[in-house]
Amino acid sequence: MKRFFALLAICLLASTAVHAQLSTCATAGNDNGFLNIQTIRLWAGDAPQAKGTACEDIPTLTIVSPRTGAANGSAVVILPGGAYRGLAGDLEGGEVAHWFAARGVRAFILSYRLTSHGYVLPVPLLDSRRAVQLIRSRAAEFKINPNRVGIIGFSAGGHLAALSGTEFVAGKSDAADPVERFSSRPDFMILGYGWLGAVSMDTSSLNYCKIFNLMDQCPALTAAYTPALFVSKDTPPTFMYHTFNDKTVPVEQALTFYNALVKNGVPAEMHIFANGGHGSGLGKGDEALDQWPNLLEIWLRAQGLLTVDKAAVGGK
Repeated sequence: MKRFFALLAICLLASTAVHAQLSTCATAGNDNGFLNIQTIRLWAGDAPQAKGTACEDIPTLTIVSPRTGAANGSAVVILPGGAYRGLAGDLEGGEVAHWFAARGVRAFILSYRLTSHGYVLPVPLLDSRRAVQLIRSRAAEFKINPNRVGIIGFSAGGHLAALSGTEFVAGKSDAADPVERFSSRPDFMILGYGWLGAVSMDTSSLNYCKIFNLMDQCPALTAAYTPALFVSKDTPPTFMYHTFNDKTVPVEQALTFYNALVKNGVPAEMHIFANGGHGSGLGKGDEALDQWPNLLEIWLRAQGLLTVDKAAVGGK
């Protein structure tokens, strides 16, 4: 009997861990001052094209701040992956946010609306754009430089980040909503094993249209939401990493996007590791692949993004 209850406890813990990993949304207002974390809504009222008022209908930003006195004035929006069916909130959200916060960057984890809940593209892109605009509109409050707001995404989040960096919108100076007066263009972009060919007629690998039974709409969706097609000289400086033996998202997708960056003269750095499967996050024990965050930190420093902006953070 004791063994039975022990096994039951293990199963419950495992179930809880999976649920946390695939959490689809965060609850606004669930602040934790002790851990310097808070969650805010992207829109005060209903989000555009909202289908209801449940948690999954309300996109949010969970803010993880550097410790007092350690902020440098930079900010990053974090887009967890999950094939637009869920959000890998721990592996590609919380862990990443704390990594940035430890380096002085204020991190914002975006709980964007998912296609599994009926939100077909471009709805997730609307959420991502809004996140950058909202952060810029409150730059003084967050003590950040509005010209140092970047984006990082993993897997499906990498696809969404790449769309955000290539299909951004300019601010409208006369917009009734003050948030919309700010540009949604990220100032820098980081893509981890991005699902950059998510929307495609090619169904030989993981395919957005096939997953969500949208093959009849796929030609139009492909033309509208393939990031490589929209790379321009205005695409932000980009850091990318992928693995050669990624069985979920072929490395060719990353190479296609990187080549588009090079063709358009966008400063870009790309690292392809020999080993490591999909969904490695900050690392899963591979001696080589686990070094990618160190390479990212070097890149961030070279961009001046870890240098303290005293005007932004209120220093002298």
